[in-house]
Amino acid sequence: MTIELVEIPGGPSLDEYATSMLLTDAVEDLRATVGPLVPRLAGRTVWMVNSTARGGGVAEMLPRVVGVLNELGVATKWAVIGTKKLAFFDLTKRMHNLIHGAGNPALSPADHALYDEVSTDLAGEFQGWLGPRDVLFIHDPQPAGMGAKVKDALGLRGVWRCHIGLDRDLPQTRVAWGLLEPYVTRYERAVFTAAEYVPAVLKDRATLIRPALDPFGYKNREFSVSELVSILVSAGLARAEGAVLPAPFSRRAERLQPDGTFRVATEPDDLGILFRPTITQISRWDRLKGWKPLLDGFVELKQSGPRAEEPALRQAIAEARLLMGGPEPAAVADDPEAKQVLEELRATFLALPAEIQRDVALLSLPMSSHRENQLMVSALQYGSTIVVQNSVQEGFGLTVTEAMWKGTPLVVSSACGIRQQIRPGVDGTMVRDANDPSQIAAALRSALADPAGRVRMARNARRRVRDEFLIFNQVKQNVKLLAELVG
Repeated sequence: MTIELVEIPGGPSLDEYATSMLLTDAVEDLRATVGPLVPRLAGRTVWMVNSTARGGGVAEMLPRVVGVLNELGVATKWAVIGTKKLAFFDLTKRMHNLIHGAGNPALSPADHALYDEVSTDLAGEFQGWLGPRDVLFIHDPQPAGMGAKVKDALGLRGVWRCHIGLDRDLPQTRVAWGLLEPYVTRYERAVFTAAEYVPAVLKDRATLIRPALDPFGYKNREFSVSELVSILVSAGLARAEGAVLPAPFSRRAERLQPDGTFRVATEPDDLGILFRPTITQISRWDRLKGWKPLLDGFVELKQSGPRAEEPALRQAIAEARLLMGGPEPAAVADDPEAKQVLEELRATFLALPAEIQRDVALLSLPMSSHRENQLMVSALQYGSTIVVQNSVQEGFGLTVTEAMWKGTPLVVSSACGIRQQIRPGVDGTMVRDANDPSQIAAALRSALADPAGRVRMARNARRRVRDEFLIFNQVKQNVKLLAELVG
């Protein structure tokens, strides 16, 4: 079997969400809007399909989206595709980069044939799972071809949800859309995060729905100070000064050491999250996340030399530490580039001067436990002075949304997906060019120099997430779309 049905973990009910004063109105609006629409979907199963159950924003969103849909009365299942032809995921990673405007703008006839061949194989397997009135909700390029072939074979209705895109028309994007066009144009509706992402061939069927987060998820729930410290210690991200009641996590975070190996994250010294100005980026190991320019910008900040600055700012820069964290690469099955990107960062880290190397921590976060991984990420975001998302291109960037919800100040790039969330100077500090280390250094300096401004923007960001980027709004839009599709 190369397609797997994902078991949806239990989660909070809508009644439990509604006990929070921040969420009561959103839950009531969701129920009032979708209640009259749910009967239209009776007798059908909605199939959410993507390419991985772990790692990345789509895999994180789907469990609660599927759970809430089922609670509302919309029968929904989640399936994940795979293939023994590993070159397929190399190809779809290249397509991902091309849609973001990166890479060699060429796909060969062999690439087209491979995509079609794997899509045909998957469609043959998936057809046996489906009923005659089911509805497909296919996510991103990897399963798009399979879904189109299933639609043709069984006459089903379907939505293709594209979570990536670029706000420019380039040779790279035209090549990628050229491969996808024969498949994605077979869906009745296509969903995008931003209007700028919609290719011309899909403008007649496009709908805009922004991603969202689950406010009660492990990654987004609020912590007390004692809970935060406990998680950091249990995850191996902080040293314990005494006995700590919670048991250590099943696997702890690891940190790149000066000898080039990964070992416990509190060696050779404590990360200092609770005591030092901490600048943190957490993402997949992907060049489009702007890792290398961020590291270079931090080095420039540290080496900028004496300035006529307030003593507090000079001390903040001197004590600042950069944390760069991502999933252990082997755990992200659909991203074969991850190991290569991490190796490049490893080489850059090992070439740093010793005094800078001590202030940079490259973290590998284990993925064996979904709960523990999310708690690690959440604690890092909560405990940081500044969260950075320096993406060169970004479909949306839930890591931004997560930090906004936590009220952690942000320094972000101007990638189109991030611009859907952050208003420069209102919700966070924005870097115009994510590839320019000098701009990154200046933005970090500006944020460190203005504690009051950081607090003001962080409060604005939290309100913005409450109003626009929570799961209830996303589910409401999905149900409206599905009801129209079958209506």
